Amino acid sequence: MDDLEELFDHLASTTRLDRKEAVRVVDEVFSFLSETPEAYVVRRHTELQSVPLTNPVIFECIARELEERRFCASPLTLRQIRRIIYG
Repeated sequence: MDDLEELFDHLASTTRLDRKEAVRVVDEVFSFLSETPEAYVVRRHTELQSVPLTNPVIFECIARELEERRFCASPLTLRQIRRIIYG
């Protein structure tokens, strides 16, 4: 049994999740953790535009959030964030 199968069984036995739900939750967590900084910037920009906020405020907010996230990349400047959005 590989580690993921053991994890699925463990989650199913220690939570209210059935095995199928445990698999789905683990898949969602892996998907969340594999998001790149660039994908995060684009996603958050879209989310924050709907608030609505102006781009200067959005870029500052995203820069702060990136410092607190799990990304291994070096911090992005406001200019780098704008370049990801606008190309």
